[in-house]
Amino acid sequence: MDLIGEIKKRSVRVDKGIEDYLPVSRPVELYKAARYLPDAGGKRLRPAIVILTAEAVGSEPEKVLPAAVAVELVHNFTLVHDDIMDRDDIRRGMPAVHVKWGEAGAILAGDTLYAKAFEIMTRAESDPANLLKCVDILSKTCRDICEGQWMDVEFEDRADVTEEEYLDMIEKKTGVLYAAACKIGAILGGASDETAETLYEFGRLIGIAFQIYDDVIDMITPEEILGKVRGSDLMEGKKTLIAIHALSNGLKLDIFGRGEASTEEINEAVRLLEESGSINYARDLAISYVTKGKSLLDVLEDSGSKDILLAIADYMIQRSH
Repeated sequence: MDLIGEIKKRSVRVDKGIEDYLPVSRPVELYKAARYLPDAGGKRLRPAIVILTAEAVGSEPEKVLPAAVAVELVHNFTLVHDDIMDRDDIRRGMPAVHVKWGEAGAILAGDTLYAKAFEIMTRAESDPANLLKCVDILSKTCRDICEGQWMDVEFEDRADVTEEEYLDMIEKKTGVLYAAACKIGAILGGASDETAETLYEFGRLIGIAFQIYDDVIDMITPEEILGKVRGSDLMEGKKTLIAIHALSNGLKLDIFGRGEASTEEINEAVRLLEESGSINYARDLAISYVTKGKSLLDVLEDSGSKDILLAIADYMIQRSH
């Protein structure tokens, strides 16, 4: 299966939906700033999942396109604000929104994406009760994302972050939007409440796996593929699952939180993490989440869309960046 090709088929619809549902209007610079990241592309995994889930329960993609666009706009809203908080000046190989329009402009652009997401969601073809359910899901998802981001920031000043706390944080920061994408697609596609809830759990599990595997990628992927310095999470002192596991087992990492390190020092730290089993621990946990998530798709009838959802689950722990 050409997974990227299948996602691209859906993302083309999403691109057109962004053009239609988020036109550049007045004030022009505000909407240019709001459209900047959505127009830059990205994998479009989350909106593709909205469409695929709807297809898998027997619906037409066009009926859920506004919901797919809404989910993508929420994702981009979080990226705009994350870059401000993290002082990251590059996003998708381009200057971040706050670099081009200033922090105040970026905050307003992010807020516009957030507000437009709910407006656009209501344009999906469904009865009012289902639309209300989806708006409720999306609003609670945005709340959870904010809670997860707060926890992530709070962890920077703590040395005693537990694995349980970390998993709770990434579920809220990353897992819930994948979960919402699945459930919204299912509801608007006409699935039963039970099926929609099962698909929510599928999305939650593969979303958590996605974030855990990001930690692994930071350690094992060469810089020319990764697009940033390998081991940067260690140097920044991020409380990733790998770091939490290693530190809790008494491993001494000289570069942890130091801000910078030589290539030799980074390679040595990665070697120690591999030997200690911390990298494999994170990889195995991510695989277990994906395996459990895939088993939940038994709730769906066999179809091409179901096969793509299964392939997306595997992609979460097979990608290189």
